[in-house]
Amino acid sequence: MERMGESVERNKILNLAYGSNLNLGQMAYRCPTAKVYGKGMLLDYQLLFKGREDNAYATIEPKRGSKVPVLVWELQPEDEKALDYYEGYPRFYEKMEVELNLETGERITAMVYIMTDEVMERIQLNLPSRSYLETVRVGYARAGFDNKYIEAALDISRKEQDLRNRERRQVR
Repeated sequence: MERMGESVERNKILNLAYGSNLNLGQMAYRCPTAKVYGKGMLLDYQLLFKGREDNAYATIEPKRGSKVPVLVWELQPEDEKALDYYEGYPRFYEKMEVELNLETGERITAMVYIMTDEVMERIQLNLPSRSYLETVRVGYARAGFDNKYIEAALDISRKEQDLRNRERRQVR
């Protein structure tokens, strides 16, 4: 995985979507010239929800043996600018380059937004809002992805919240 530089030259801007950017309607509105390029599994990463309580957002982190289903978008420069704004780049999400195989067998390098650890309230595991979670669920369904990845991420956040709640009660 490499950090994205400002001077990266490419014929195509390929972007991996694993959260709300899987939602075709949302992407059509935000990035009208973006096109679905393909689907694949990002290996050795796990899906997580991080942020404030009941207002967390999807991110991914390296984890050996895990995988995350992704939709690959082909972006125009104006689409990437729109996503940079939406994702809060570079403060909330940073851009990294990752390699993966598409379902077709094509090996690609693509840009992915990954939550930074710069803003403390953003790095805690928490549950997303109902509306955000529904946006992600719709994206998963339309892409044909198994909801088990979302459920696993929610379970991780619930366990973390339960642990924090127990710790708070013990302090009182």
